[in-house]
Amino acid sequence: MPKKILIVDDEKDIVDLISYNLEKEGFATIKSYDGESALELVKAAKPDLVVLDLMLPGIRGLEVCKFIRKNPDTATLPIIMLTAKGDQVDKILGLEMGADDYITKPFNVRELIARIRAVIRRAEVRPDSDKREQLAYKGLQIDYSSYEVTADGKEIDLGPKELKLLQFLTRHPGRVYTRDQLLDYVWGDETFVEPRTVDVHISNLRSAIEEDKKSRNTFSPLGASDTSLQI
Repeated sequence: MPKKILIVDDEKDIVDLISYNLEKEGFATIKSYDGESALELVKAAKPDLVVLDLMLPGIRGLEVCKFIRKNPDTATLPIIMLTAKGDQVDKILGLEMGADDYITKPFNVRELIARIRAVIRRAEVRPDSDKREQLAYKGLQIDYSSYEVTADGKEIDLGPKELKLLQFLTRHPGRVYTRDQLLDYVWGDETFVEPRTVDVHISNLRSAIEEDKKSRNTFSPLGASDTSLQI
């Protein structure tokens, strides 16, 4: 089944442009031109993602986003905010309300489609059902709430990206992820990140928590692949 994208914008030409290009790429689209009908369509049509304009008549985009996030049935529905405003404050407000990504008008349609694909991929591997606060495995201990990591009782100092990589991989054991998938989840909307950046951070992570062959020989939680963790 094609992924359903709800496009919400009061400018019909923009809605039609996005819809036309998404359908060419194999998506199904639903159109809305105001906040009230958008909320109704979210409930009735159950889209896989919403492209949501910030400046809507009636119920504004930020309020639509807030309503979607407050409803348990739609709380994890991916949302990309679309607006003519380029002000950093608007971007922060949108993201704080729970938007997954943000793009400003005028926009490149190909970039928007790429972001839609990326957000959908992230949503498909989002650890919503895994509520563990801690993990212990063969000497590796992770406290997800305090971001403390120890290996064989020794505290490990990791950078923010290595921490997020470790958290993601340990919450999704037994699977292999491509560099692009890891970029989507860990780096998110940081636009210009080379795929090989993943290799660098995986290498740093392995160096920090795998066995030191000169002094330890019992601890090896990372698998052989650059982009996978075997737990």
